[in-house]
Amino acid sequence: MTKIRKAYKVRLKTNDESDTKLVCILGCSRFLWNKSLAMNLERLEKGQNLLWYQEQAWWLKLWKSSEEYCFLKECPSQVLQQKLMDLERAFKDCFDRNQPLKRLPVFKKKGRSDGIRFPQGFRVEGRRMFLPKIGWLGFYHSRAIEGRVKNITITQKAGRWYASIQVELEIEIGRHPSESQIGIDAGIKCFAAFSDGTLVEGPGSFRRHEDFLAREQRKLSRKQKGSENWKKQKRKISSLHHRIADVRMDFLHKLSTEVCKNQARVYVERLNIRGMSASAKGTEETPGRNVRAKSGLNKSILDQGWFEFRRLLDYKLDWMGGRLEQVDARHTSQRCSKCGHTEKGNRKSQAEFVCLSCGIEQHADVNAAMNILTVGLTGMACGSNRNSGRKQEPAGNRDEVLPMAS
Repeated sequence: MTKIRKAYKVRLKTNDESDTKLVCILGCSRFLWNKSLAMNLERLEKGQNLLWYQEQAWWLKLWKSSEEYCFLKECPSQVLQQKLMDLERAFKDCFDRNQPLKRLPVFKKKGRSDGIRFPQGFRVEGRRMFLPKIGWLGFYHSRAIEGRVKNITITQKAGRWYASIQVELEIEIGRHPSESQIGIDAGIKCFAAFSDGTLVEGPGSFRRHEDFLAREQRKLSRKQKGSENWKKQKRKISSLHHRIADVRMDFLHKLSTEVCKNQARVYVERLNIRGMSASAKGTEETPGRNVRAKSGLNKSILDQGWFEFRRLLDYKLDWMGGRLEQVDARHTSQRCSKCGHTEKGNRKSQAEFVCLSCGIEQHADVNAAMNILTVGLTGMACGSNRNSGRKQEPAGNRDEVLPMAS
């Protein structure tokens, strides 16, 4: 048996009173982050040592006892302490010699990446939870929450409140019930092509709402910034973006779960998505070409969610006893999966593949998926390896919230 941590994300049922309390606590934690960050940035400019958690906690106690910052008493103490711990980790990650240099922590802005974490003092019973200084809140959920609850993180998106309930449980990671293996080729018109001939159409979540979103953004541009109508329109656009993300995540979770249940080993392309979706605008001295077409391609690439799909496959296969491997995808779209003949002319169009050597005809993406599977099985790709290469850490050493359970 192996101990793991995973999170269930649920939507809270709030009212005006609980909304006010949550906003107040969120504001207190954001204020503490920004004030503590400002102190450390000032010390860095002066060449002084950073203040770590113990020193910051002493300052927190001092601020709460003062008249100017006594409003911090309205926030649960452990929520504020968790925020200071997060800031300490952000600074340590920034100066970690074993990791590439990261940027310094930044100030938090209201409505952007706001979150508060309750490490204890909570209770979860059925379809409701108790949070310190807030009280009982109901929530929507579609499945039972299994395991021992370790902490609860509250976030707000598009005017709605969500709770990420992190649990610790023991699972048995044995041999995958299936022995089948499959290669997957990612595409634009077709989200994924499998080496068994299956073609999966993507959700097209952004493209389906693109015209409506553009219309609503034009309405926003005609309103006075900061006015009540501007804020109302801003919330409407935010809600639409949230709906687009929900459609995409629902599709990716369902597809990745189905693949992980039926396949013991999955081979995917090693793609540089950031490079593929980079702008072609160029500079004034060397302007780019086909900028408009490249912009449309970038939209489609990012709308597919390839990286997120790969991430979901990785941890779900890990829990089920399977394995995800990435392979070098060079020439997989030009190589014949039957005879191995590689030539650019083999691919007649986006979807048509005709080998100039043996004459076989098949869908181009399916042919690429078959080549990806062959590369993974034979080790032809230089440096083909598992996606993460990580082992399951003991639950006591893992503080981060793992991906949401599907």
